[in-house]
Amino acid sequence: MSDSARPSALDPAENPLFGPTHLVPRFEAVRPEHVVPGVTALLEELQDALTALEGRLDQPTWETVLDPLERIQDRFRFAWSLVAHLMAVRNEPALRAAHDEVQPKMVEFGLRISQSEPLYDAVVALHRSPEFHQLSRAQQRIIENYQRSARHSGIGLKGEKKERFNQLLKELAELKTRFSNNVLDATKAYHLDLTSEDEVAGLPASSRRLAAQTYGQGATAENGPWRITLDGPSLGPFLEHCPHRDLRKEILRASNHRGSEGDTDNREIISKILRMRREMAEILGFSTYAELSVDAKMAENVAAVDQLTADLRERALERSHRDLEELRELARAEGASEAEDLRQWDLAFWANRLREKKFDYTDEQLRPYFPLDRVLAGLFDMAQRLFDVKVVPGPNDVPKWHPDVQYFEVQDLDGTARAAFYLDPFSRPAEKRGGAWMGECLARSNLFRHEGQPLRLPVAYLVCNQTPPVGDTPSLMSFSEVLTLFHEFGHGLQHMLTDVDYGFASGIR
Repeated sequence: MSDSARPSALDPAENPLFGPTHLVPRFEAVRPEHVVPGVTALLEELQDALTALEGRLDQPTWETVLDPLERIQDRFRFAWSLVAHLMAVRNEPALRAAHDEVQPKMVEFGLRISQSEPLYDAVVALHRSPEFHQLSRAQQRIIENYQRSARHSGIGLKGEKKERFNQLLKELAELKTRFSNNVLDATKAYHLDLTSEDEVAGLPASSRRLAAQTYGQGATAENGPWRITLDGPSLGPFLEHCPHRDLRKEILRASNHRGSEGDTDNREIISKILRMRREMAEILGFSTYAELSVDAKMAENVAAVDQLTADLRERALERSHRDLEELRELARAEGASEAEDLRQWDLAFWANRLREKKFDYTDEQLRPYFPLDRVLAGLFDMAQRLFDVKVVPGPNDVPKWHPDVQYFEVQDLDGTARAAFYLDPFSRPAEKRGGAWMGECLARSNLFRHEGQPLRLPVAYLVCNQTPPVGDTPSLMSFSEVLTLFHEFGHGLQHMLTDVDYGFASGIR
């Protein structure tokens, strides 16, 4: 990094990682060169704040312990979650390098908080004090969860055990990042280029348009060439419609083998993660990592989880065998050579043929009924009918990380602001990880106020990887993509409609 870049990166007014944390991040302003100096300076400031807090805990109350701790953790979360979010939606080599450089420091500071014995002792004392019974149920839950989380984070460990536990957490963080990057890189690296009409026979028009747009360089939907990738909007329809078994096999094997060879080989990483998780659990006194995981969840124990999954398997297995036989019967009737040996790369194709035969429709025929704007209108109407809230477009000048991203505000029916969310709907395989998820941008909290608001309102990320617009044609969604969007919006409502005013437990926390 040049000397001229460093001062602005360290200036809170210039570096987006410094906040302000009551507003959404300045996504468009974040550069990889902000990360290392910004995180380093922020951690120095937070270390001092934590040390000062640890020195004034002689009379523990909610206001003297939990409020200042939330302020410290909120600034920590704001900076690191911003970097992590951009790693998921705007991944690039320079950002990766900066992330990898500061990640150990972030893990260390997180451990400094969770393993702080003065803080833990103060929270325990507050739990045992008469004041605890005067607190709200949300506050009591926060105090109880804090103690359990601290135990899971190694509070009370000494000497070699503590040193090894902390080393494991740092290495696990690095391995999980490498795993995700390898999957993204392997997905980007593969494509199947088709040049003959016979190879794309059976593909719907929307798939041809997308494949030609992906290929670029003058390709057309009618004449090709066509590029099929491992990205969901490309891969899924190809497996459902391509009549050539060898091509289906090739691309599905490529998808299933992502991260299993060459520079992106994740096999040893997976083995290490499993071994380290078990060792970490054993250091904490658990027999397995599953026991540690379940200890913080609703399930009573691992045996209860095993029983639930065994019951589901038993109930589903017979039905799945009948479904498979139905596919075989159709394949036999069609004279398919694979009828007696249906493999994984055959199932989507024959399931789609069966749907056509039984119900006289294809998923492709539904797409014109599901343009993104119409789906959103229906989704927002449902939210209004169920929860008495309305969703309206937010201001155009709200910071965004990509031109496709949309920003919406959630309001009570009288127009009172309630929450907001970002929607990043389309696939971008060159920089965005696959799948769909809901994430936290800001959490509701009464400690962070802005422009007369009594508290900071929650803001969510809703991220999908659905079919993008092609040329002048808008995003026409498959029914599966519609379900995914509704699913993620449901998670978003959990975060946005919370009435808990404490950042430790509001929304999805």
